[in-house]
Amino acid sequence: MYGFINTCLKSLVIDKFGEETWEKLRHEAGVQDTFMTFEVYKDDITMRLVEEACKLLDVAPDVVLKQFGEYFFEFCKRSGYDHMLRTLGGNLFDFIENLDALHSYLSLSYQEMNAPSFRVEKIEDGTMHLHYYSDRRGLCHIVPGIIGAVAKDFFNSEITMEIVNQMEEEERTGKKEHIVFLVTQKPAFTNKRRSKLSATPQYLANSRRQSEKQLNKEDIEKSMHRIRSKDNQTAACPMKKNHWETVRGIVKLGKGKLLRGFEPVYPETLCIDLKTFCNAFPFHIVFDEELRVKQAGVNIQKIVPGLQTMGIHLDQYFTIIHPEVTFTISSVRKFINSQFVLRTKRDMMPESWRRCPMLELRGQMVWMDSLQSMLYLASPLLRSLQELEERRMHISDIAPHDVTRDLILLNQQRLAEMELSNQLERKKEELRILSKHLEEEKKKTETLLYAMLPRHVANQLKEGKKVEAGEFKECTVLFSDVVTFTTICSECEPIQIVFMLNSMYLKFDRLTTVHDVYKVETIGDAYMVVGGVPIPVSSHAERVANFALGMIIAAREVTNPVTGDPIQIRVGLHTGPALAGVVGEKMPRYCLFGDTVNTASRMESHGVPNRIHLSPSAHRALKDKGFKVIDRGEIEVKGKGKMHTYFLAGNLTATDSEIMGRPLRESDSGRESA
Repeated sequence: MYGFINTCLKSLVIDKFGEETWEKLRHEAGVQDTFMTFEVYKDDITMRLVEEACKLLDVAPDVVLKQFGEYFFEFCKRSGYDHMLRTLGGNLFDFIENLDALHSYLSLSYQEMNAPSFRVEKIEDGTMHLHYYSDRRGLCHIVPGIIGAVAKDFFNSEITMEIVNQMEEEERTGKKEHIVFLVTQKPAFTNKRRSKLSATPQYLANSRRQSEKQLNKEDIEKSMHRIRSKDNQTAACPMKKNHWETVRGIVKLGKGKLLRGFEPVYPETLCIDLKTFCNAFPFHIVFDEELRVKQAGVNIQKIVPGLQTMGIHLDQYFTIIHPEVTFTISSVRKFINSQFVLRTKRDMMPESWRRCPMLELRGQMVWMDSLQSMLYLASPLLRSLQELEERRMHISDIAPHDVTRDLILLNQQRLAEMELSNQLERKKEELRILSKHLEEEKKKTETLLYAMLPRHVANQLKEGKKVEAGEFKECTVLFSDVVTFTTICSECEPIQIVFMLNSMYLKFDRLTTVHDVYKVETIGDAYMVVGGVPIPVSSHAERVANFALGMIIAAREVTNPVTGDPIQIRVGLHTGPALAGVVGEKMPRYCLFGDTVNTASRMESHGVPNRIHLSPSAHRALKDKGFKVIDRGEIEVKGKGKMHTYFLAGNLTATDSEIMGRPLRESDSGRESA
C-alpha cells in the first residue's frame, strides 16, 4: 500500500486517542513513525497496525476497520480530493459505479496502486447489491465505513450494509475475494423529524411546488403523446416537419427549462462510412460472442498487424488486465459498466515490438444487441511522454478528439510535481529527524551544563546576560575529606584511587538530589556542599545535616583499597553569610566566598573520623529540629582561637532508609514506624 493509507491510519489514531497511543501502537507493531505519501510499503505494515490497534483498544477488527473507512473518506477530502469525489456521481449508485474509473485515473499517478474493484446492481425493491473484489483478505469492513460516510455527506441519506454472500470467484484471474453487500438507503432524517417539518411553512411551500411540478409533468406527458401521434401521421414526409415544433415539444413554454423526460432522436441509417469511422476511432475493436474480431481501428491494426486478418480471436492477441476476469463474453458482459484495460501479448507482436513495453488500451465495452457483437472503444493507456516514446508512438497517433493527448501532457506535469512533492516530503522528514537529534543533543548539553552551574545561572549565561554575584544572609556550608588519603595515594595505583573516589562521589551526588542541596565542587578527596544557595530556603541547615548523615552511611559502602575496610571520612558544618557568583569565562564555576567557607573548612579539618563536626552557629540552626547532638566542648581552632563545638549524632525523626532516599521494605516498615 502507498504511504497515504498508513499516514491516514496514523492521523486517525492521533486525532482520536492522542500521540502517546500512536507511539505505543507503532512500537508494538514494530513500524516507523513517518510514511512518505508516494512511497509503496508492504501490506504487512498496515495489517500489523490494524491488528495491534484491535489489541490495544480492545475493539473487534470490523469496528476498527469501519471507523477507519469513515475517517479515510474525510482524510481524502482534506487531502484535496473533495471536488473529485463530489463530481463522481449524482446519486449513490452512480458514485459506486464510477469508483473503478476513479481508481483507474489515480493509477496514472500512483502507478503501483492495487485498488479494490466495485460493481453495483439495482434491485426492484430499491436496494442495491454492492460487489467488492480485492486481493487483500479481511479488509472488507472498510467499505461500509466509506460508503456510509459518502451517503451521509454527499447525498444526505443513511444506509445499512450487510454481507449477504462471501465467495471466491473462479471467473476472475485476480482479486478473488468477492464480498456481496446488501445496501439499503434511506433519508438521513427520521419520521419524527419529518412530521415536525411537515407542519412548517417551508415544507408546505415545497409541497405545493412539488404538486405543481407533478401537474406540469402530467401536462407534459399529454403534450408529448400528442406530438408523437402527430409524428406518426407525418412519418411519410419527415423532411417537412418544422424544426421549431420539435423544440417546442421538448421545452416547457414560458419557463425555458428542458424536460426531465428527454427522449433522443435516432437517424434511420448511420451517416458515417466505415473508413471514416475506423480513422476517427483508430483504437476501437468490434468482436462477436466467440471473440472473433470483425472490425478494428487503423492505428491498432498498425501496432498489432494480426488484427488485419478478420476472424481471428481477440484473446490470442490481448489479455484483460482490468477488471481481472477471464476473457469470455459472459465475463465481459457481467462487468460491462467497468473500464476495461487490455494488454497486447508479447509473443504475438512483431519482432521490432517485442523488446518494447507492451501496449495497453483502456476503454469502454458496449454491447450491440442487434448485431450480437461487442464494441470496444479504447485509447492507449499512457502516463507520460516517456511511455509514449518507449512504445514508438507519437501524439499524432492519437485521435485529435481523444482527451488522452491532453491527459499525457497534463500527467507529465503532474508526475513532475509529484516528484518535487516527494523530494520535499523526504527533506521535511530528514529535517524532522535532524531536529529530533538536535533536541536530544541539546538536552544532553543542558543536563551537563546544569550539573556544572545552577539552572537559573546557566540560563542567564545562555542568554548572554552577565551574572551578578549574590549575597546570602544565611546558608550552611559542608566540607568533607577522606581520612589518611595521602597514605592511600602513596600505596595504591592511580586507577584504584580514581575508582574509589568515583564510587564515593556517585553516592554523594545522588544524596544531593535526595536532600536538594547544591554541590559546589570537589578538589581531590574534598567534597563541598551548600544549603540555601543559590535558592534561599529556611531549612538549609536541616537539609545539609541530613546530607551529612547520609554521607557517613554511604561511606561505609566504599572500600579502602589498602586495608580492604570501609573508608573513613571527616565532615564539618558551619552556618553563616556568604557571597556567591560565577568566576571566569573559560570553564566557569559557581563559587562561594566569605568567612563562612573558611570556618566550615576548619570544622572539617579539626573533626574526627566518621563524625560530623558542628560549629556553634550550625548547632543553633539545628536546635529543636529533631537532631541528636553531642557536646564536644571547647577546642583550639586554627585562625579562630577557642570555639565550643559539637558532634551531630543522628536524626531522631528519620530512619537511615529515609535519609538515604531508599524505598522502605514491607518487612521493615512496621518495625521502623513502631
